[in-house]
Amino acid sequence: MISVIVVTYNQETTIGRTLDSILRQKCGDDVEVVVGEDGSSDNTRAVCLDYARRYPDKIRLMPAAGNKGVVDNYFDCLLACRGEYIADCAGDDYWIDDFKLQKERYVLENDKSVTIVHTEYTTTARDDDDKHDASPTTGELCGDVTVTVGSDLLEAIITQTKRPVIHLCTALYRKNVIMRAYESDTFLFRNKEFGCEDVQVCFALAMAGNVAFLSDRTLCYNLGENTISYSLDDRKQFLFKRRTGDLSFYLSEKYGIRSWNTSTFFARRVFALFMHAFRAKDKALRSKAIECRQRWGVSMTWYIAVVLAATSNAVVWSAALCLRKYLLKLKPHGSRRA
Repeated sequence: MISVIVVTYNQETTIGRTLDSILRQKCGDDVEVVVGEDGSSDNTRAVCLDYARRYPDKIRLMPAAGNKGVVDNYFDCLLACRGEYIADCAGDDYWIDDFKLQKERYVLENDKSVTIVHTEYTTTARDDDDKHDASPTTGELCGDVTVTVGSDLLEAIITQTKRPVIHLCTALYRKNVIMRAYESDTFLFRNKEFGCEDVQVCFALAMAGNVAFLSDRTLCYNLGENTISYSLDDRKQFLFKRRTGDLSFYLSEKYGIRSWNTSTFFARRVFALFMHAFRAKDKALRSKAIECRQRWGVSMTWYIAVVLAATSNAVVWSAALCLRKYLLKLKPHGSRRA
């Protein structure tokens, strides 16, 4: 009845914890785990093979196929799923509620208008931090259930600036609904240049019905420094933010979602791109940020104008970087990156 997608790449130290948290689920025997190991350069695949051998009735490891990237990896796994409902958990995250799937399945089975149910989550900043061990001992809902009309969340999903924003690794959703969306706009789901898989899935499910939110915490989300969505490498962060910005713009244009909030989102995203280019001292990235501002229809703001001026030539750029370095030394330890 339930398929759990696990996509993993170079996560040999955390993938076992992820799989263990899924195998602990008190949800009967009708759960399969579909693992997409994406051509890791470490021992991740060996760990996955060991689990597949030990749990042949539960875990299906997708065939080795080199490094496909998160988009193809995820949707290849989705197409291979046999369940009526789909969940997922990234290879560096783990579930902390043994009754997560049972609770979410109950909501979906008792309210046919709901296409996806998601939950609250907690975070950890280290890959090896196990302080958030699974603790719930009953399958009863501990918190409140809130049902929202999905169309009311579309802007929030595009801009990721308003709760409840759906964290897909906390969710359970209907496979037939997402497959209808996939077949009607495969480009949305398969375009690798969008750089992620979760925003379009959440958007399509919200478009098709209601969204349920459980206030129970069911996931420990890893905030490590080498994830797809976060890196200290400005060039990598530029690529991720540019790609996901293009995805948000595609959805905004196709479905006519334009407001002060979306305009503010795109302006801030452009500014973030300029700042990544500034810190990396990369003229090519600066040019791409200018292209994004034009393509996304972002008006000139004072803060964009400032960073444009600071990167106008090599001398000014170097001086601005030196000034930034000096100002950072004056900030208290742990202050937000600027």
